Amino acid sequence: MSHGTILVTGGAGYIGSHVVRQLGEGAERVLTLDNLCTGFRSAVLHGDLVVGDTGDRELVTRLLAEHGVDTIMHFAAHTVVPESVADPLKYYRNNTCSSRNLLECALAGGVRHFVFSSTAAVYGIPAAGRAGEDSVTAPINPYGTSKLMTEWMLRDLSAATDFRYVSLRYFNVAGCDPEGRIGQSTPKATLLTKVACEAAVGKRDKVYVFGTDYDTPDGTGVRDYIHVEDLARAHLDALTYLRKGGESQILNCGYGHGYSVREVLRAVEKANGKPLNIEEGPRRAGDPPTLVAEATRIREVLGWEPRHDDLDFIVATSLAWERRLQQQPAD
Repeated sequence: MSHGTILVTGGAGYIGSHVVRQLGEGAERVLTLDNLCTGFRSAVLHGDLVVGDTGDRELVTRLLAEHGVDTIMHFAAHTVVPESVADPLKYYRNNTCSSRNLLECALAGGVRHFVFSSTAAVYGIPAAGRAGEDSVTAPINPYGTSKLMTEWMLRDLSAATDFRYVSLRYFNVAGCDPEGRIGQSTPKATLLTKVACEAAVGKRDKVYVFGTDYDTPDGTGVRDYIHVEDLARAHLDALTYLRKGGESQILNCGYGHGYSVREVLRAVEKANGKPLNIEEGPRRAGDPPTLVAEATRIREVLGWEPRHDDLDFIVATSLAWERRLQQQPAD
């Protein structure tokens, strides 16, 4: 059975570009829509790139029709939590309102399969430090709320029509393409592994540790770090699942165990062969001591099997990418 084109919104960004690459390697027909505000042309290794916004109703409608799109993978979003607190309407406009527009165009254009880039931020601060798909959703910032609102739209649209979706709630995404073709190039990134590797290559003068008195084994926050290659593979598994007639699902994307801030920094120091300049400070408001995925359901539903569940491998690919960026900045 032949399948239509897959529209990937935000496919020039960090996670989206890894998915586009894997789709292309799988001989899928792929079209990327990205406004390049944080993405890079050079990161789109397969298919065509159209520069534009998911909020542009006329453009999206035309692309769906002209390219025979039957599936959308939706990554396009603002993702910086502190910025969402300072400028909430920017996040609701882009992450929620543009997603509504995309869904409306998808329904009118006959698109019936949708894979959504969601986030563990929808859980807020789980009391036990672990979050399952059935855990209470209580986001503590506009970023998490903007993503949860899109999940609600997907839920209600799926209930009212034959439209089906998989919403993937990411935990802490890290690492880069093991072959060094693409990676995390976003300026002023806030992800710990990226920040630490930037410090390792001299792009930053220090790494800040926020909070050393948490009730965790070494006093620093613990997070579930998932390699971007495994995360990208989950999107392809979700696509296969939907094509086989699977029902709409919400699934956590994590390994089910965590590493502390100190453990990540030690891994970067080990990979780089020298110590980092680390400055310790007080906790940041809203940071949970521990946030780890209950990650059984994604394995059961999609048959997803992680291949890179190894902190040293995650760090090694991140550091290799930072060294490459020093020699040849992303464009």
